[in-house]
Amino acid sequence: MRTIVSSMTPIAASVMTLAAVSMTVAVVIASPAVAGMAEDFAAKLSASDRSTFEGWRAARRAYDAKLDAYWASVDQKRAERRRKKAAEIALSVADYVMTFPPTYDGPNLPPPLQQAWARFVADVEAKDPPEPEREIPGLPVYLAAAKRIYGFEPERISESAFKARYAEEAIALGLSKDQVVRVYALETGGIGTLDMQAGINPLTGKGRPISSALGYAQLLDANSVNEVAKHGAFLLKRLDGLAERAGKSPERIAQIRAKAEILKRMIKNARSVPYDWSRHQQYARTPEGQGIHALNLDGDIGPMLQAIKLYGIKVEAEAAGKAKLTGAEMELMNLSGPRTGLEILLNPAAAAAPTTNFFTRRAYYVNKMVIGLTGAGLLAELDKRMDLAMSKAGTQEFANAFDAIKTAALPWR
Repeated sequence: MRTIVSSMTPIAASVMTLAAVSMTVAVVIASPAVAGMAEDFAAKLSASDRSTFEGWRAARRAYDAKLDAYWASVDQKRAERRRKKAAEIALSVADYVMTFPPTYDGPNLPPPLQQAWARFVADVEAKDPPEPEREIPGLPVYLAAAKRIYGFEPERISESAFKARYAEEAIALGLSKDQVVRVYALETGGIGTLDMQAGINPLTGKGRPISSALGYAQLLDANSVNEVAKHGAFLLKRLDGLAERAGKSPERIAQIRAKAEILKRMIKNARSVPYDWSRHQQYARTPEGQGIHALNLDGDIGPMLQAIKLYGIKVEAEAAGKAKLTGAEMELMNLSGPRTGLEILLNPAAAAAPTTNFFTRRAYYVNKMVIGLTGAGLLAELDKRMDLAMSKAGTQEFANAFDAIKTAALPWR
């Protein structure tokens, strides 16, 4: 759950297409291989065009050097902050880079020369194309893995029923309507469906996956593995509680018990690797891990799994002395990571620092929403975007699900 979705979802942009010439020429010149291409390209130009091209190259190289130096400073400060935090040393403004990345203010190539350069690069790379990026699996892949590895097919229920169950699970865990609904509003733009995957429009079904994030809380595949490994016993206990509730038909009880047996296998598999985020990321790419991710769609387990993820953020905040979190504060901890989010919330120096201090170089430019903001500015932006999505139909339905719950009926349905 470390991505922003809908219009805020981080989209890994291609820099080697003619449709994005200006981005292409800005990025590829920094590559040693492309620098060699530039020499060949320049040799084919007229004296006037070559002078223009070489002037642009020199300006770009100077800018790239500044940008590299800036991010090296950010990385150095981040490493030093980790050391200080481990030693419980208080952080100050001096521990952050307090400026934003330099902006390019040099000459640009005239459009005809820009287009010629982009075509030249594309032609060269067509002869020796770069290795394609790993394709992000779509929902059918997760469902197929779940069925093949575990014999599991998620029980699909209506959106209103899923929201009602999610609300029950959330309240039972001490999560508030404001926290859960506003996170949903931000993560899905207020229109998300229970089977929504980042990059796919939940209303039209159009698009392509840009991350593994699924559902109302947009859990990543590694999040699913992580939560099942950590909270497997809790999930089994919740299923057991459902099965023991009076009034359930024998068929329904058998269905829940069968899910529990499948979940036990998933828990065993998730715990077969060390409890480490990078290892969970690796495992989530295997068929066994992909099958676990399909739990998010199940009418019984999905709401539990997504609610327990948000609950973990709440617990971490409480342990750090922040007893109450707004929806935006919870999302800030989700987006930047719980510890980094708390750093921004609890340390005035961090709140005043640019968001470059809290994201990797690639993540900063991919997450368009964070660009040019301070930590405090990002929190305000999250609140603003949540407000805009609160009137959407999905958000309203989710809010109504919380309002309809009778406290006496909790904690378990």
